[in-house]
Order: sequence, then C-alpha cells, then structure tokens
Amino acid sequence: MTQTQTYQHWRLERDGDDIAWLHFSRNDSSANTLSSEALSELDNLLTDLSKQIPKGVVILSAKKSGFIAGADVKEFSSMKTIEDAAEFVRHGQAVFDRLENMDCPTVALISGYCLGGGLELALACRYRIAEDDPKTKLGLPEVLLGIHPGFGGTVRLPPLIGAPAAMNLMLTGHAISARAAKKIGLIDYAVPQRQLLEAARRTMLNPPAPHKPKRWQALSNHRLVRPWLARVFRKKVAAKAPQDHYPAPYAIIDLWQKYADTPGRMLREERASEARLVTDETAQNLIRVFFLQERMKTLGNKALIDPKHIHVIGGGVMGGDIAIWCALRGFNVTIQDHKHETIAGVLKRAHRLYKKKLKLPRLVTAAMDRLIPDVTGSIGLARADVIIEAIFEDIDAKRTLFKEIESVIKPDALLATNTSSIPIEDLASVLSKPERLVGLHFFNPVAKMQLVEIVHGPNTDKQIVEKASAFTRHIDRLPVPVKSTPGFLVNRILMPYLMEAVILESEGVPASTIDKVALKFGMPMGPIELADTVGLDICLHVAENLAAAYHVDVPERLRQLVNAGNLGRKSGNGFYRYNKKNGKKKQNKSTSTNVSNDEISNRMILRMLNEAVACLREHVVEDDNLLDAGVIFGTGFAPFRGGPMNYIEKENKSVLNEKLSALSDKYGDRFSPDAGWSE
Repeated sequence: MTQTQTYQHWRLERDGDDIAWLHFSRNDSSANTLSSEALSELDNLLTDLSKQIPKGVVILSAKKSGFIAGADVKEFSSMKTIEDAAEFVRHGQAVFDRLENMDCPTVALISGYCLGGGLELALACRYRIAEDDPKTKLGLPEVLLGIHPGFGGTVRLPPLIGAPAAMNLMLTGHAISARAAKKIGLIDYAVPQRQLLEAARRTMLNPPAPHKPKRWQALSNHRLVRPWLARVFRKKVAAKAPQDHYPAPYAIIDLWQKYADTPGRMLREERASEARLVTDETAQNLIRVFFLQERMKTLGNKALIDPKHIHVIGGGVMGGDIAIWCALRGFNVTIQDHKHETIAGVLKRAHRLYKKKLKLPRLVTAAMDRLIPDVTGSIGLARADVIIEAIFEDIDAKRTLFKEIESVIKPDALLATNTSSIPIEDLASVLSKPERLVGLHFFNPVAKMQLVEIVHGPNTDKQIVEKASAFTRHIDRLPVPVKSTPGFLVNRILMPYLMEAVILESEGVPASTIDKVALKFGMPMGPIELADTVGLDICLHVAENLAAAYHVDVPERLRQLVNAGNLGRKSGNGFYRYNKKNGKKKQNKSTSTNVSNDEISNRMILRMLNEAVACLREHVVEDDNLLDAGVIFGTGFAPFRGGPMNYIEKENKSVLNEKLSALSDKYGDRFSPDAGWSE
C-alpha cells in the first residue's frame, strides 16, 4: 500500500516495498531549481526519513521539463555580501551531506536536464540512473556564470570519474548525454524511458556495489600527479579564458590541487571560494547576461507559429548554414539555388555538422533526409510556412526575387530576408503587401551564434515581428527586435570598432598588437583577425553602406586590400597571411609602436560605446538591456563586463564622455560624443 505526503515543493510516496519516492516539483516555477526553500524542505524530509529508514530513497522530477536545472540563479544575483553567499552554500552542502550519509541506498532518477546543483544532488546519491534520450543532458555549467560547483560537486566528481573527465565538465560547463555519462562512469545505468522506474526499483531491492573508478582514474587524483595535471589544466583554460577576466576555472583547479586528499577541508574551501566568486563583479555581470538571455527567450511565443516546412533561397555561406541549422532542429527544409554545385556544398557541410552534433548514424541520416535540394524552388516555395531569402547583398536582385515569389508563396507564410544592412522598407516596397516582410538577420557561423536580429521597418506588421521572434525560438535561437536602420544594431555598433582598428593598422600599429589589446579588454577575437575572418570584401560593403548613412569615412587601407584581391582568410591574404590548407593564421613579424595600449583600447572601444549610445538614443532597440544582449550575443562583447551599456554605467559615464571629447580634439569628428551621452 502506497502512503503519500504532499509538501510545497516535494511529494513523498512510500510504496509497498518500503521504497520512498521523492517527487520534486517546484511549485512557483516551470523548471525545477533548488531555492533555499526547496532545499530546506528536502532537508526536513530526509530528517524524517532517517527516523524510520526506508528500503531505499529515489529522487525524481514531477515535471516533464527535466530533473533539476540547478540552484536558483535569482538568489545568486541578490547576494551582496560574502557572508550571505557562504550561508546559502553551507545550507546546500549540509543537505547534500545528509543525503549522502543516508543509511539506505539512494538513487537519482534522471530524465531531461540534470545541471549544476541538480547534478551535485545526483552525485550525493549512491546511484544515478538516466533516461537514454537526446534530451537528457548532464553537466556543471556554473563556470559560465563566473562561479563553480558549490554543493560538493568539486569534491565528489573527481574521485568518481577521474580528474581529466571531471575537470573537462567543470572547466568548460559543457553538458553531456546519458550515454556519454555512462561511458565515463558518471551514471550507473542509461535506460529507455519505459524502464526508468523499474530500473530504480530493482536497484533499491537488490543494491549492486557502488561504482568505483578505474585504477588510472583514481591515480589521476594522487597528490604526486595533481601538480603536473594542474599545469595542463591551467594552460588549456588560459588559451580561452584569462584569469583576470574569468577567475572561476582557476579556482576549481586550485581547490582540487590543494585539497583533494582531505574532502572535509575541500568542502569548506569550496564554500569559501564560491562565496568570494558569487559576490565578485565578474559573476554578477555573467549572471546578468544569463537573465538577459532568459528575457530574450520570452520574446518569442512559439504558439504563434507552427513551421512545418522552411524554404531557404540562396545556398551561399549564410543561406546554406541557415538551412542546415533548421534541418538539424528537426524541420523539413528545402534549399534553393540555381547552381547544383552550390547545393552540393551545402549538403557536404550539413553532413559534417550532423556527424559532429548527432553522432549516431541513424540520426545523421534522418537530418540529411530533412534537408532537400530544390534548385528551382518548385518543391518548397509554394508549401513553405517560412521563406528566408539569403542571396547576395544587392538591393535590386533581392527586389526582383521578392516580386517573382510573392504570388507563389502561401498568403500566411512568414516572408523574411537575411539582409545584413539594407533597410527592410526599401526591399518591401515592391511587394503588394509590404507589411509582411521582416528581417531575420543571422550571424556567422549560424551553428554557434545564438542571436537573430528581428528587423522591422516603419510599416512592418507587429504580428509578423512576433511570429518571426517565435520562429527563432522554434530553431533555438535568441531574438532581438531591432528597428530598420542601416546596419541595424549589431553591425552598426561593431563596424566603428573594426574601422578604428583598420585606421590604427594603417598608422603603423602592428595588427598583432591591436588584436592583443582587444583580447586583453575581453573580446573573443581581435578586430583585425575578425575582419579577415568575416571577409574584407563584406566588411567594406557594410562599411560603405554605413558610411553613406552616417557620413563617416571608410579607411583607404581597407579598399586597397580588397582591390588587390586580399579578402582575408578565404583568399589566404588580408591583414594577416593564412595557410591555404587549414586556414590557420601565420604570425606576422613583430614590430613596435609609439601608441600606448591604453590609447589603442580607448580608440576602438570608445567608438563602439559611442555608437551604442547613439542606437539607444534613436530607439534602434527597445532598451539598454536588449542592446547589451544583442551586442554580447551578436559580437561576443566581453561577457564578463555585462554589455556595453552596463560597462558605461560601471565605468562612469562622465569619465568616458571626457575621454571621447579628448579623442575628438586629437583625431576629429568620428570621436564626437553622441547627444545620447547627455540624455
């Protein structure tokens, strides 16, 4: 006979076999997160169960959305003192210690996401059983928020699966599948959904020996091995995340290296380290970015559109990659291009990406089957729910195309263009219903860049904008609605930064020095290498469009390179030279410059900030938060700084304005502070 007790966030069922089933469903949230309240309730439940020990305890989710997404990030953002943070972490550690020390077998029964504090809870259980399904993901993504596991994760994970695998999970924040987790020993069983409950029951009634790491995994945590491995880990982290900008991964390595032999001490040090990190400016800014991302997810209501078929016109780099991505996300996609060899190239790129992402041959085959060549558009144009134009950036060619297809496509189909710089109203003027055209501006590479600008002109139907935003959520991208002005939001803010870098290079500052200064500021790639990567011809085209609109000069150095056929990485030569076989950059001979690093940084970054202020003043985007989100997810702008507007606020607007004025006196009008600084 099953006995049931219902609490605010948990439901306890004790069945005829005396197995206690703890169902977690946070009552004030669509996702399970571990708030202080939910942790306290779990603590009380475990205390009560300890008084009358059951045959075993199974912890599972009562929500379909997943197991546990982690600790409540909102509580992190409200922690102002190290003492508050330490108390929150101490509480979580104490609850998980109680779970670990239960005098009966314990099982974490995982379906869907099991992340952060959710995985730390699972690590405190004796056994872990997960659903063998693509939607099941296990990981410790705390480092992406500028912190690290704080409920015992740094203590329990390395002994379980060995230091290399544990550090890979904690230092990257990557989530892995149930099968991958089983392979490294993170979980005990990966079973189909229909077998989950029975697998947990059998484990409780006939408990197997708990998982033990392999000999080499155990040796990787030995005190004589740790210093050597720690150097390897630090070197790998330093290649992507400087310690000055992102201290959390280095803190993880330090904890493990110094205290892995004494779990009790390591737990206390983990608590102290986590408390310091979560109240640090880096973590608070990264947590801000997390909430910006969550806000962008709410901008697209998926119920507004049900896109069963997507048609992409243009098989170039952008069009092909948009089609490839949509098919990967499960949609039937037709790709139209009059050149057979272009479509063949799209299919080749698709197969390469699907093998990397999907792994299993049957899933790769299914994705390839969803991507359908359509040279003339006869297959998909008339039946598509979404049509995305992604041909070359020429206004006349795009207008001609829209005039040709308007009478063929469905009246209620979402009609979009991937233009990167042409105002929507200029393209829509040839349509009988110009209000239906919307911009879906993706960023390269599509598979990595999450942002999509939803570009609306003065006459674009508001419902069309909402449907476009909804579509981007269907394909797991982040929408940001922007006004149709030259360059829209991201390119308009990015281009002055790139052009100032080109001007600096033409003045004799080495390209490598310029890029190093930008990297030190926190940009993911130097502006000179970025221009080479995007393509100097594309940079020139966008720069000329913006120059015409905003009356600024295009550096002659950029025109010279393009006219000479030096287009960057794709041609083998640009500002840098590249290996034609693998595309890797060849190092230029180092030279010196009389320009200080501070001046180089100020000239590039302040032009970007000045344009951001102008965009906000002109209401290109709704508010400063969405501007920050767009620039971070569209350009990679130093996430630990929280976005350009947040950076302006933290650095003091008056000081930055004065620096701009000084640069304007020295270098001319391109540094004149925008009127928005005084608003």
